[in-house]
Amino acid sequence: MNNIFSSPAEIEKESMRIIGEGLQKRNLVIPEENLDVVMRTIHTTADFDYADSLYFTKDACSRIINELTFGTAIITDTNMALSGISKKALAKLGPEAFCFMADPSIEELSKKNGTTRAYEAFGYASSRFEKAAFVSGNAPTALIRLCELMEEGYRPVFIIGVPVGFVNVVESKEEIIKACEKYNIPAIVARGNKGGSNVAAGIMNALLYRISRKES
Repeated sequence: MNNIFSSPAEIEKESMRIIGEGLQKRNLVIPEENLDVVMRTIHTTADFDYADSLYFTKDACSRIINELTFGTAIITDTNMALSGISKKALAKLGPEAFCFMADPSIEELSKKNGTTRAYEAFGYASSRFEKAAFVSGNAPTALIRLCELMEEGYRPVFIIGVPVGFVNVVESKEEIIKACEKYNIPAIVARGNKGGSNVAAGIMNALLYRISRKES
């Protein structure tokens, strides 16, 4: 085996080189504003389809980064996404990340109302935080709830919408894109069926790492 790399940093650097080469071979031109997010997502998944399916509202990355520097609360729809977001990067900037999916009161609400825990968790977060960002990597019902909240007057700081699956997934993503464009909310959405908590965390980390690079 050739080209054995001895450190994680070296492995990541080589991976990004290969991804850049792969984008060129596929004649995929990604705007510079979005490139590190797309590359980090491909690095997380080994799936070049994200170069086409990731949708960015106008100036999404720069607007999200601006909000992150103000320490906004970040709400995830899985503990897996929560654990995947770089705690070191968050600690440097000040934002706190939360997941309420395992809260007993959320489970009780979902049973009482015949909804999902993700639906109730995002609703609860909107009542607890006047300003919050929402990161969904699993539950389309979380995006459906965000659409409802925006119609009711709530304004998320930003939205990462990348749930994975087959039931209501594509539809919920298209609806969240429409809502975010209507209310001028910065968003990054993985169109289609693909996504996941690892993708959600990867997108967040790409943005956090960009801030770290600027500050170093």
